[in-house]
Amino acid sequence: MEYNELKDTDAIWIPKIPEHWDLIKVRHLFKESSVKGFPNEPLLVASQEHGVVNKEVFGKRTMEATKDLQNLKLVEEGDFVISLRSFQGGIEYAHQRGIISPAYTIIKALRPINKRYFKHLFKSKPFISLMTLCVKGIRDGQNIDFPTFKGEYLPLPPIEEQAKIGAYLDRKTQQIQEFIQKKERLIELLEENRLRKILELITGKQGFNSYKDSEIDHFGEIPSHWEVKKLNLICKVTLGKMLCNENKGNYHYKKYLKSKNIGWENVILDEVDSMWFSKSEMKTYRIQKNDLLVSEGGEVGKTCLWKNELEECYIQNSVHKLTFNKDCNPIYYQYLFLILGKGGYFKSIVNQVSIAHLTREKLVKIKCLVPPIEEQDLISNNIEILNTEVAELISKARLEIDKSKEYQESLITQMITGQLKVPENSYTAV
Repeated sequence: MEYNELKDTDAIWIPKIPEHWDLIKVRHLFKESSVKGFPNEPLLVASQEHGVVNKEVFGKRTMEATKDLQNLKLVEEGDFVISLRSFQGGIEYAHQRGIISPAYTIIKALRPINKRYFKHLFKSKPFISLMTLCVKGIRDGQNIDFPTFKGEYLPLPPIEEQAKIGAYLDRKTQQIQEFIQKKERLIELLEENRLRKILELITGKQGFNSYKDSEIDHFGEIPSHWEVKKLNLICKVTLGKMLCNENKGNYHYKKYLKSKNIGWENVILDEVDSMWFSKSEMKTYRIQKNDLLVSEGGEVGKTCLWKNELEECYIQNSVHKLTFNKDCNPIYYQYLFLILGKGGYFKSIVNQVSIAHLTREKLVKIKCLVPPIEEQDLISNNIEILNTEVAELISKARLEIDKSKEYQESLITQMITGQLKVPENSYTAV
C-alpha cells in the first residue's frame, strides 16, 4: 500500500518522503558517546551480519583485548555503533551492554525514537550509499567521518509509525531469513545425498551378485571381480616444478597451476601465474587433457580433471599430475579421490608439522579400486547424470535465495523511505 502524498526532500539519497514525515539532520537526532572506565563489562564486537554482540559469539576469530580495558568505550543496549566497515555495511545495532574498541563511534538518540525502525534504516541499501559519501581516509584506512555524517539528513516518521514499520520489518525479515535458511539446508542435504550416491556408485554397492572386503576402511565391500591396486600401478604421478623466477637461458615463460588453483571437481582460473621452464621441463610438467590434478599442499588431496581449460599450462610443485593408463577412466578416479578427500583420508596420511603436504611417496601408495574399464565408464556416466540433476536443483534453490534477498532489500528500502505503507492489521508495535 502506497502513501497518498509525497514531498520532495533535500536529501540526495532519498528524493521523496510522505507529506507528514519530517526530514531531520543527524546532529538533531543522535549524539556521539565516548564513555570509558568500565573494564569489567563484557567485550563486544561489531559484525555486519549480527550487529554488536558479545565477543564470545565469534570465539578466536576476533582480536583479544586483554589490557587497557578501561580505555574501551561503553555501549548500552540499543545504542548504534559506527564500525570500521560501516561505509560497506551500514551502522550496527547494539544487542547488549558492554565495551568495544575506541576506534568505533557510539551514537545515542537525543529524542524518543523507535530503534527497530532505525536498525533497519541504518542497514538499508540507500543509507549505505550515503555512508560512502561520509568516508575519510583511503583504502584500508577508510572510516566514517562523524562530523560529516552529522550534517546529513534522515527521514523521521511519527513515532507511532516508526514502531509500525520497525515491527513489520522485524517480522517480515525473520520470515525471509527462515525461508533462506531452509533453502540453504536443502542445498546441504542435496550435496550430502550426492556424495552418498557417488560413494555407492564408485564402490559398486548395487547390481552385483557377490562381494568381497576391499580392505580399505573408507570403501568396505566391493564387487568380487574388482581389483585393488596402488595408484602408481594405474597411472603416472608427476609432482610439479619448483618455482623459477628467472630465465636461465633458452627458458620459456609459461602459465602454471599451484594448489590454490585446484578445487574439488573444478580448476580455479581466476588468477594464473607464470614462471620459467626449460624445453625438457615443458615436456615433463605440461598438463594434458584428462590428467587429474591433485593438491599437494593447502587443502591436501583436492582433485579435479583437466579439460584443456587453457591452451597450454604447467604445474608447480604444490600440485601432482596423474596421467592414467589407457584401461582407466580418469573421471571415475576423480570421484574416487573426492570421496577419499571428503572422508578425511588424505588428511590422515599427510606429513604435517606446520603445513600439510601430500608427498609423492604417500600418494603413489594409495590403494585404489579398479573395476573393469567398461564398468568405470558406466559409473562415470551415471555420476555425471547425477551431478547434472543435483546441480539443477541447487541452482533453483540458490535462485530462490537470491530473489528472497532482493525482495527483503527492496521491502526495507521502500518501507524506511516511505514508498510503501505498512498494511493495515499486519503488525503489533512493541
